[in-house]
Amino acid sequence: MAWTASSLARSLNVPAIDVRLLRNRALIVAGIGCASAAASSFWRSSLPSFSNRSNPFACLAMSSDASIKEAIQTDKAPAALGPYSQAIKANNTLFVSGVLGLIPETGKFVSDGVEEQTEQVMKNMGEILKASGVSYSSVVKTTIMLADLKDFKKVNEIYAKYFPAPAPARSTYQVAALPLDARIEIECIAAL
Repeated sequence: MAWTASSLARSLNVPAIDVRLLRNRALIVAGIGCASAAASSFWRSSLPSFSNRSNPFACLAMSSDASIKEAIQTDKAPAALGPYSQAIKANNTLFVSGVLGLIPETGKFVSDGVEEQTEQVMKNMGEILKASGVSYSSVVKTTIMLADLKDFKKVNEIYAKYFPAPAPARSTYQVAALPLDARIEIECIAAL
């Protein structure tokens, strides 16, 4: 019996892939050997000694199609300081770039204090989230970068006011330096 892609897919109980879509969308497939994993899984499942074993596999694919990637820009948050976007929407996810405690209208820090910068960072982040059609409750992951980890407790007190339970997953680091000598920078990922 000659195997086609669709008959192999049916026998493995996975959806068939339309090869034309792959060509048209220029998919980049992560996990080289995905096809050999499928064939290997098929051949193992046909052997008696492996008939009770389930060998699921997955291929991760991301499209290089620019139409699924949308840049977010709002004047209510500080402009990007370099060649990057304030945020990017892609695949039902929002990726917000690192946000500083700058006043959007002036491009200057609200103050030199970490408390005031943290408050301004959260306001700026809120404006970017709003421009993307989501809110703080949509945030699933944040990364906080501090010029001094001794500011951790002060930052936590302000940060906690913005995120309802359950709070997002989070990482916090002390870094050697931040842009414009900021005291704090926060980036986040939100579900759309």
